[in-house]
Amino acid sequence: MAVRIKLTRMGKIRNPQYRIVVADARTRRDGRAIESIGKYHPKEEPSLIEIDSERAQYWLGVGAQPTEPVQRLLEITGDWQKFKGLPGAEGTLKVKAAKASKLDLFNAALAAADNAPTTEAVTPKKKAAKKDEAAVAETEAAE
Repeated sequence: MAVRIKLTRMGKIRNPQYRIVVADARTRRDGRAIESIGKYHPKEEPSLIEIDSERAQYWLGVGAQPTEPVQRLLEITGDWQKFKGLPGAEGTLKVKAAKASKLDLFNAALAAADNAPTTEAVTPKKKAAKKDEAAVAETEAAE
């Protein structure tokens, strides 16, 4: 059986997301797969490429042929160079900068609030003013 490593399309219209799968060469593009070994989201910045390197090396070792787009992805991750024994096995994959966790953001905001000047409110509260007027009116009526 001829085995290929290829992309199956997932996602929505104008938002393609692909799974990198090992499948029989005769199956349809989105047909039944033997194994899913990764995913590729080209619309993200930088593009998300996740490939299980160990499984990719295994399937390449037993004779699975990657399609041209998958071969380019394997070159970016460095798996193709590792398989062929070429230099540059570390790949050229760009990694997205890690987002700060919500806990870190909260702690930073808390620290900034501690350093903020603490002054009294310039404008008195309206409800407090009405209560004071009512209290003054009661004391005048009692006299």
